[in-house]
Amino acid sequence: FVPISSVQVPRCVHIQLLILFSCVYLCVYPLCVRVCNRVCVSLRPSRRFCTVLEFCEGNDLDFYLKQNKLMSEKEARSIVMQIVSALRYLNEIKPPIIHYDLKPGNILLVDGTACGEIKITDFGLSKIMDDDNYGVDGMDLTSQGAGTYWYLPPECFVVGKEPPKISNKVDVWSVGVIFFQCLYGRKPFGHNQSQQDILQENTILKATEVQFPAKPQATTEAKAFIRRCLAYRKEDRFDVHQLCSDSYLLPHMRRSTSSGTLQPSSSLATY
Repeated sequence: FVPISSVQVPRCVHIQLLILFSCVYLCVYPLCVRVCNRVCVSLRPSRRFCTVLEFCEGNDLDFYLKQNKLMSEKEARSIVMQIVSALRYLNEIKPPIIHYDLKPGNILLVDGTACGEIKITDFGLSKIMDDDNYGVDGMDLTSQGAGTYWYLPPECFVVGKEPPKISNKVDVWSVGVIFFQCLYGRKPFGHNQSQQDILQENTILKATEVQFPAKPQATTEAKAFIRRCLAYRKEDRFDVHQLCSDSYLLPHMRRSTSSGTLQPSSSLATY
């Protein structure tokens, strides 16, 4: 539930746009949780919006990792490919969308396993990249402090006179963190820290280079892919469209002629 009051008009407009986006676009894309309906509930003294989502029987990726700690590279790559496919869709619709809160808890495993279909959920922090607020250098981050710190890139933690600029490269960083966690069973930065500790100790601002554990082993190509996602300077980091064409993903993905979305190849999807 999201409360609405007279002093939250800009936020209300944002919520309405997100609801419209959800109803129009998420209903037709298979890798995002479908919005079944939206209602306005009157609960005195405030009014609240509520969205009704489709039911997904399986657990989320966070639950899976807590139960199994990690997964094979083939399984992890299959999940990442589906996430990247969904991100490409979100960046090709008009206006494009930055999810901004990609994390294992927002990746639903439809059948509860690591080798099946996933769905992305929770667009509550999403950013709408319309012409009014998005330029060549990105858009202002007006909700600094929100989000899940382990999965946000360094530019989201920069404090200055002006708000930092963000782009879809925020989601690319999150993909790198999620992939690392699937392979190694731990987050690359601040794994044993609380969100407060991460903020106070500038953990992400100091995350200039990712370090890989000796075990379990991952391929050189997987590590290189993660490095591209976790490039410290956003200018050096891939954007979503570049990620879709990454050499690590392309040999294992096919284009669906019916939907135009990238999907795991049939051989990989069976693992």
